[in-house]
Amino acid sequence: MHSTPRLVGDVMTHTVVALGSTATFKDIVKAMRRWQVSALPVVDDGHRVVGVVSEADLLPKEEFRAHDPDADVRLHRPEALARIQARTAGELMTAPAVTVDADASLARAARIMARHQVKRLPVVDGSGVLTGIVSRTDLLKVFLRTDADIAEEVRREVVEPLFPDPLEPVRVDVRDGVVTLAGRVWDTGLVPIAVRLARAVEGVVDVDSALTGPPRRPVLDPDLVDDT
Repeated sequence: MHSTPRLVGDVMTHTVVALGSTATFKDIVKAMRRWQVSALPVVDDGHRVVGVVSEADLLPKEEFRAHDPDADVRLHRPEALARIQARTAGELMTAPAVTVDADASLARAARIMARHQVKRLPVVDGSGVLTGIVSRTDLLKVFLRTDADIAEEVRREVVEPLFPDPLEPVRVDVRDGVVTLAGRVWDTGLVPIAVRLARAVEGVVDVDSALTGPPRRPVLDPDLVDDT
């Protein structure tokens, strides 16, 4: 029923800065500062993503610059210990990298980010070759859709298929991404489905429903009916 949802490939950044595994600690810091990013993918000679270096991977070098890690750090943060001595991207990176395909939905990318608590994902093709990068900001671009564009899609993909012959025309109003459905329909059992499908349209912030069913006829008491 829905048109093809917007995909990661629609919003990702195609120009990507990547590191080789031999990039030095200082080169990594310089690249992050120059490109104003908090993480960079690490690729092999075939441009396949093998890991990601983030600011968090670099911080142990400064954290323990003036003193040795205590027993608690040695017990609970073994990865920090390894990174204290690390000098290159290959030694510092988190591997394997958490990546996403260009044809993945934006919702899937958002779930991966939330699950792994990362702010950006390398985008790879079927061979694992780096093709782009997608960030949280990129995923939010769907909310830049105009209200008119959203309303047109809700009418075409939700209202017309579910309510082809309503008792009264179903109105679709959108303001600041909030969709309001109003009108009178034959089957009120379809209303929750309409709300759910409208909420799934890209760029929709929320959905309010004022859809109602057929008017109720009064029940007449036969003893009060005037037969004269």
